[in-house]
Amino acid sequence: MSKLRILYVASEINPFLQTSEVANFLRSLPQAMQERGMEIRILVPKFGLINERKNRLHEVVRLSGINIAVGEEEKPLIIKVASIPNAKLQVYFIDNEDYFQRKHVFHDKQLKFYEDNDERAIFFCKGVIETVKKLGWAPDIVHCNDWMTSLIPMYLKTTYKNEPLFKDTKTVFAIYNNGFSHTFGDDLLNKVKMVDIDDTILASLKSKDFAGFIKIGMEYADLVVKGSGMSAELNQLIEDFSKDKQFEISIEEEQQAHDELFGIYNSLAG
Repeated sequence: MSKLRILYVASEINPFLQTSEVANFLRSLPQAMQERGMEIRILVPKFGLINERKNRLHEVVRLSGINIAVGEEEKPLIIKVASIPNAKLQVYFIDNEDYFQRKHVFHDKQLKFYEDNDERAIFFCKGVIETVKKLGWAPDIVHCNDWMTSLIPMYLKTTYKNEPLFKDTKTVFAIYNNGFSHTFGDDLLNKVKMVDIDDTILASLKSKDFAGFIKIGMEYADLVVKGSGMSAELNQLIEDFSKDKQFEISIEEEQQAHDELFGIYNSLAG
């Protein structure tokens, strides 16, 4: 049997950036899977807090230079890469000057949620898929972590469904307790749309809020993983929306979570 190829996508990973428990989990999980013989790629946004010199990031010119459409606008995609210290793992960073060169992640210094976080998520999700295409690397599993990655399962099942690289790809969507109270503007659905995507496909996103992003991730993913310690409201949302394909793991119990996900990946990939 050939090595399973696992693509991890998240908004953060240690040691480059940590704002929640996702960063620690994403640091340990890919290495654990690599040690079990899987082939790994990791993609995260290059938020402005990440010190390029200290972390030895450098641009991958052969992957950069694509323009990503967000609504009516197109923005240039820059790809950078760095190695995780003491691990044989590389991290690819999705960058764009307008969206990611800020000294804060999702809120400004007054703790105000950035109005364009929707556009940043759209750019990131499309940028991930286009980067994987440029790499010419066909993932068996795309493991999406948290709301910022939630559009990837939908894009892979619509616009990119006939792309040879993704014809056998399965998606896992992991939900964490990292909600927000902001509601995006009425133009959100138009900004998300691509070829083959209309309002009916985006019905889950019509609330234009955190719940909408979580719903669309759950709807199109092949499996939903929820971490422990969910708020009652988020837990109910998951229960109501994804009874048939959810799986609960405790990311605090790392070894057990690794074992469970190893089984999940092999089962999904068939």
